[in-house]
Amino acid sequence: MMDCRPLDGVRVLDLTQLLPGPYCSCVLGDYGAEVVKIERPGGGDWLRYVPPVVDGASLPFQAVNRGKKSLTLNLKSEEGRDIMLRLAQTADVLLEGFRPGVMERLGLGYSTLAQANPRLIYCSLSGYGMQGHYRERAGHDLNYIGLAGLLDLTGPREGPPMIPGVPIADLGGALWAALGILLALVARDRTGQGQRVDGSLLGGALAYMSLAAARCTGGQPMQRSGSDLTGGVVCYNVYETRDGKYMTLGALEPEFWAAFCTAVGREDLVGHQFSPAVPGEPAFEEVRALFKTHTRQEWQETLSGVDACCEPVYTVQEALESAPVQALGMLAGGEVLSPVRLSAQSAHPPEPAPTLGQHTAPLLAELGYDATEVARLRRQGIV
Repeated sequence: MMDCRPLDGVRVLDLTQLLPGPYCSCVLGDYGAEVVKIERPGGGDWLRYVPPVVDGASLPFQAVNRGKKSLTLNLKSEEGRDIMLRLAQTADVLLEGFRPGVMERLGLGYSTLAQANPRLIYCSLSGYGMQGHYRERAGHDLNYIGLAGLLDLTGPREGPPMIPGVPIADLGGALWAALGILLALVARDRTGQGQRVDGSLLGGALAYMSLAAARCTGGQPMQRSGSDLTGGVVCYNVYETRDGKYMTLGALEPEFWAAFCTAVGREDLVGHQFSPAVPGEPAFEEVRALFKTHTRQEWQETLSGVDACCEPVYTVQEALESAPVQALGMLAGGEVLSPVRLSAQSAHPPEPAPTLGQHTAPLLAELGYDATEVARLRRQGIV
């Protein structure tokens, strides 16, 4: 096994904060990239102050900023802008998450930085993309999944849409941005030239809507709890158990549904696999009543050796302690690591997230600033 990672030697300047951008650069860092997190002096990323805080460190911040370097820099100052230009000349990738136009107003737009470093990959991760009248509009994950139609597919048939348990657009948009950066790096290896990469959080949500969009185009729009994959049928649903917990049943294929019916002694239900999952529907009521005859643990034991796509709904704590999650080897010190393993890459334990400005002095030293100059920059609030 090689003791190197595929992005070793790649420097990423990360100007983002909160979740989407930092998650994107965290993915790159997990595969070897040197991520320099550029933060505002005196405060830094707002995520640093989000609880729970243990020993003065925010656990959410730690989760998406592990192993990075932190440099404080006032980008609104002329000297701060000059430092940023010099840093850009040393970088392979720049990631920013401001609203469109902000970097240009700072004098740090793509054309300026590309002139300073033609090999630079410049990735903008915005809420609504670079075009259209929403481009400068504020937004959060809930807004993006609402506009993408994703939220309307989530929740019970009767009642309002339900907010998902994780920020789908934020994480999806971040992963697509990471993919775009990797594609641009591959292209640069061939051409020697960098390029601009544009990603959006609305686009990240919309990317999950391929099947829904296809059905809509075909005249069969998906509805909340009204189709095969949104809880609209008996064989693909969530059922309450006797102890008030839940089981997932995802027996979409006939062989899995037949295996389930046989295992629970209800072969009479085999022909009702795709019956509507609506109150009053006989097959649905039968399956609901069936699940309430046993506890969740008893159902797990009954179906442990059966390929019926029937599994428990765990709490987060239960999931982290469960055998299938543990077997992935993705947990380290309370952090969730990348789900993709490379056979030629040895395991690297995660390093802690940096304190605010922890690496300012050594990074500036690389650019030729001595200790006296760094002290002056600190006094003037530039770093």
